[in-house]
Amino acid sequence: MGLMDILQSALAGNGAANGANAEQHFDQVAQHASTDELGAGLAGAMRSDQTPPFGDMVGKLFGQSSSTQQAGVLNQILATLGPAAASAIAGGALGRILSPGQTQVTPDQASQLSPAQVTDIAAHAEQAHPGIVDQVSQFYAQHSGLIKMLGSAALMVTLAKMKENATTRG
Repeated sequence: MGLMDILQSALAGNGAANGANAEQHFDQVAQHASTDELGAGLAGAMRSDQTPPFGDMVGKLFGQSSSTQQAGVLNQILATLGPAAASAIAGGALGRILSPGQTQVTPDQASQLSPAQVTDIAAHAEQAHPGIVDQVSQFYAQHSGLIKMLGSAALMVTLAKMKENATTRG
């Protein structure tokens, strides 16, 4: 069974019934999809009006992440915006944990930020650089177990976006 077959099966029929099995469907798809395919689907979900705003989703994922994963997503944002711009957003929360000249967040530093602060950082980052959605989505695609923390509605939108992307490509 190929990825498109799995996606069609996961999305077939009654949405409410599928939502109840969203994690199981997502696990099946994640086993067969590339990181790029998963990341593109997640980016579509993060931009969708059927899911919470990007910043809220990143804050939720941040709150469920290990300190190493937290540092990884913050470093993704830093790499995209640059340390000066990233340090100034969201009331300077990121700037307060970075030493002068520092361009990478450590896991210990990342764990000092709250999910609410990261929600603000991500929301500001998206306004400044909309492409951050794709980069953060690719980061989380490497940690697909975390994506399940977004809930069944976001998982089903992710699967639908993956199917859409596969249909337009192939």
